[in-house]
Amino acid sequence: MSLHSLDYQDSREIQIIGSAWGIGAPDHGCADGPLALKAAGLMKMLQAIQVEASWRDTLAAPSGEGSALSVVSTLASRLAAQTAQVMHSGAFPLVLGGDHSCAIGTWQGVHDAAPGPIGLLWMDAHLDSHTPETSQSKHLHGMPLACLLGHGAPELTRGRASLAPQHVCVVGARHFEPDEAALLTRLGVRVFGMAEIARRGLDRVLQEALAIIQSGTLGFGLSIDLDVVDPRDAPGVTMPAEDGIRGAELVQALQALNRHPALLALEIAEYHPHRDVDGKTARLVEQMLSALLQVRHQLGASLIDLEQHYGAHNYDPLPVVLARGQGVYLWDVQGRRYLDMMSAYSAVSLGHGHPRILQVLTQQAQTLAVTSRAFYNNRLPLFLRRLSELTGFEQALPVNTGLEAVETALKAARKWAHKIKGVPGGQAEIIACEGNFHGRSTTIISFSSEPQYQDGFGPLTPGFKLIPYGDAAALANAITANTAAFLVEPVQGEAGIIVPPHGYLAQCARICRERNVLLICDEVQTGLGRTGKFLASEHDNVKPDGVILGKALGGGVLPVAAFLANKAIMQVFTPGDHGSTFGGNPLAATVALEALNIIVEERLVERSADLGRHLLAQLRSIKSPLIREVRGLGLFAGVELDTTRTTARAVVERLAARGILSKDTHGTVLRFAPPLVITRNEIDWGVRQIGLTFSEFDSELRKV
Repeated sequence: MSLHSLDYQDSREIQIIGSAWGIGAPDHGCADGPLALKAAGLMKMLQAIQVEASWRDTLAAPSGEGSALSVVSTLASRLAAQTAQVMHSGAFPLVLGGDHSCAIGTWQGVHDAAPGPIGLLWMDAHLDSHTPETSQSKHLHGMPLACLLGHGAPELTRGRASLAPQHVCVVGARHFEPDEAALLTRLGVRVFGMAEIARRGLDRVLQEALAIIQSGTLGFGLSIDLDVVDPRDAPGVTMPAEDGIRGAELVQALQALNRHPALLALEIAEYHPHRDVDGKTARLVEQMLSALLQVRHQLGASLIDLEQHYGAHNYDPLPVVLARGQGVYLWDVQGRRYLDMMSAYSAVSLGHGHPRILQVLTQQAQTLAVTSRAFYNNRLPLFLRRLSELTGFEQALPVNTGLEAVETALKAARKWAHKIKGVPGGQAEIIACEGNFHGRSTTIISFSSEPQYQDGFGPLTPGFKLIPYGDAAALANAITANTAAFLVEPVQGEAGIIVPPHGYLAQCARICRERNVLLICDEVQTGLGRTGKFLASEHDNVKPDGVILGKALGGGVLPVAAFLANKAIMQVFTPGDHGSTFGGNPLAATVALEALNIIVEERLVERSADLGRHLLAQLRSIKSPLIREVRGLGLFAGVELDTTRTTARAVVERLAARGILSKDTHGTVLRFAPPLVITRNEIDWGVRQIGLTFSEFDSELRKV
């Protein structure tokens, strides 16, 4: 079985095995749990949510004599065999218990079928890590996790461990004995107790747990003992424990695992129908299964169809329909979570839904949002002052988008050339670089070197000259008496994260000063901390004559941009020369001011420098014949591919299946620019998924 064949696709059939025994528990009534769920309409519910499911078998304790140990050993072996058969057939195993001793069979079977190590997320009020020597009750339902880790009766462990402790996490524990905790602590199993869940929130705990159980594993399993839920929401369990996870909270959190590509099998145990008041627990089980298994791709497909029908086809998005964002994560309409390694081309550098941004956005929207620049407002001056303080420029002209800011810079440069430098009217030239991306307005595409950007959009605007990027001598040779400005990106983003030679920008600045030419840096993507400096031009200790900012300036919620320069240049604008209805509106100014303060106060520039070095080192550690080069600055990285073997689009599509959202550029380079609030652990998890993706491609190419 290949790694890729284990991916959990919407078309994969679910086969249910009922582990209808309670012999390992103090109350054998949970043995009736699986068939009680079936009788309550479980199969119809799965059909209603478009899940293809079949009831494979019901394993019950045999009648007659025999110790609990021998009976459970026999049943666990049968369950392991059936679970392995389901996986080998390409179906997805769903085990319904019964007492939690069924977990021995479930995860031994998954271990037997999987071609590599597996992780396990164990959700339980108890630790289930007794051994026959430490258990006073001798009930086997309190021993399965220890058995899976290789500790316990040989009849149950099969003389070996099925799970490595570093690949196991326990979530929700609150009722256990010291001997159990001591064993897991000694082995190194991470336990997230209810106190930690209450402090951090279930979503964040599950996020960390998933990172642990997926590190170095082929995939992971999910085992849920229903007593992890607070008994107010799940009375029908064998061993209830107070102060557990509330049912609604658990269901919501499980949506992040909906048809997760690395989820290998699912187990829900300890349903006790005879204690289930008004069927409350059975309904909760159905809600949990719906959150985890419901096929929701039809919704995404229908929305894609609508956009394709009613929208212009000027983009070719990945087939992912996003519905929610928080921090460094995005969720699609299916409830699947993704690590955002794009941050909307740096527009979401502060992360999705930063609480400070949302707070000032809401407050200002309720006070005053838009006035136009026909009047002064009380928010714009504060934003302009802060922007000038942080960049060192005397004045700024606020607009909405980066493209508008570039257009503003072009107008400023031309009028400066005509009015200050003395270039004859209509003869000013602006030099740009091959491979540039400054936007796609009619004027800007006129100096693009990308043929598609110009095809069919002529006549083009004259007055521009292109030179090779990274070549200071070419700039010196291109300058004439009519040259107004040199417009350059300190790092070319759309071209594939092209980092020029060290000192290049400093050489260009010297040449421009000597020849009375303006140096204008387009820092729409590279500015505000993206490359590990507040402005990327600082890497060469350069202060340009003008800077263009945007994207991150809007805090991830609004379009905000600006052109900055000193008064010697800005003086060319007089009332009526240039304007923007929404530029500098109170709402945008408030959000942008808070975004600047967050960048400084949360030390995001320093974070970008530190974590950027880590990201680049991790990416460079991936060994694959598909990778030709890894390059970047700060949290701005590009991985150039050997396109004779595959395309970057194919790789980003496979990354999306692994929960990583990225973007290719020109089919040759993978671009990674996560929010600056990302953590080292999140980077490590993301790079592991990237490495596994390359391993898949490498394996497939070797077979060709």
